[in-house]
Amino acid sequence: MTGMLLELALAIVPTVLAITLHEAAHGYAALALGDTTARDAGRLSLNPLRHVDRMGTLILPGVLLATQLLLPPHRVSFMFGWAKPVPIGAWRFKDPRRGMAIVAVAGPAMNFVLAWLAALAVAQVSNDIAGQFLFYFILTNLVLGLFNLLPIPPLDGGRVVVGLLPLELARTWAGLERYGIFIVLGLVFLLPQITGWNPVGEMLEAVLPWAFRTIFMLAGHDLHGARF
Repeated sequence: MTGMLLELALAIVPTVLAITLHEAAHGYAALALGDTTARDAGRLSLNPLRHVDRMGTLILPGVLLATQLLLPPHRVSFMFGWAKPVPIGAWRFKDPRRGMAIVAVAGPAMNFVLAWLAALAVAQVSNDIAGQFLFYFILTNLVLGLFNLLPIPPLDGGRVVVGLLPLELARTWAGLERYGIFIVLGLVFLLPQITGWNPVGEMLEAVLPWAFRTIFMLAGHDLHGARF
């Protein structure tokens, strides 16, 4: 029972912190560019409750947690979810497309900075549970940051692509946003179940070891002989 509670805490706490600060970063980036929409809506907050989405933050992650903890091997190996998007008034930016791209990048950038800060703290920790927490916190932030860079609206990477493409192509790509969540869910859940091919999982498996090495090297750790 204690082990299950620890697994639960190590899955939930890093995820809540990573998602909350990711969304707050969008709001603060927009504010820096002159858009007060998030501030006016009370969403410039580090209170996780302000960013809760019923389906993406509670129901879907809850089902995934319960399923993984109740079924062998009784451990959490995969989490997926989303927070309530911070409202952004793109028309308040001098260049709306570029402004939205900058705001979009702020979320993953926050996750990568958090992973780096956690990597800095690793050397100062001797407690096993604290070490596990930092590992999961780094992993969660790297996965969240990398996943959100996929070039599919409404993910952050999709909005960056819209900001970079020529106007007509950008409009077409932005039009995918109404179907984007279904595309993402199809790639993450349906395609692996139907075909056995998991493109998102394979991408993360390929990139995560490099991301871990990079974060730890930037934190000043000697990685000679280390494997991730």
